[in-house]
Amino acid sequence: MPEVWEGKAYKMTESENFDEYMKALGVGFVLRKIGNSVTPTVELKKDGDTYTLVTSSTFKTSTISFKLGEEFDEETLDGRKVKSVITLDGNKLVQKQGGTPPSDIIREFDGNNMVATMTVGEVTCTRKYAAPE
Repeated sequence: MPEVWEGKAYKMTESENFDEYMKALGVGFVLRKIGNSVTPTVELKKDGDTYTLVTSSTFKTSTISFKLGEEFDEETLDGRKVKSVITLDGNKLVQKQGGTPPSDIIREFDGNNMVATMTVGEVTCTRKYAAPE
């Protein structure tokens, strides 16, 4: 049985507190302005036991490939080099992103939507995405 996210690209429809989240990560003013102006699309693919998560926008594209529960090197969209671990909990991808400061990213999928909840310290950002019907 296919996963609910298979074959779908989710485009951001709503973003709450993203600027504060980026500030808490130490992202500079110019990159924050760009980050707040783009509407990214997220696509998750699976090939065997390897997952690939592609986040693309008119500004930049990030592709990370990983196996569940295994640490991997990641370069974030703002250029930080971190170690991450992603696990799957039902329809939630749970990412523990290392670095200083560390961050948690939970991506929850349903049939046509994805909600990304990103937390660093006391700051939480929520971004909602929808798959075209």
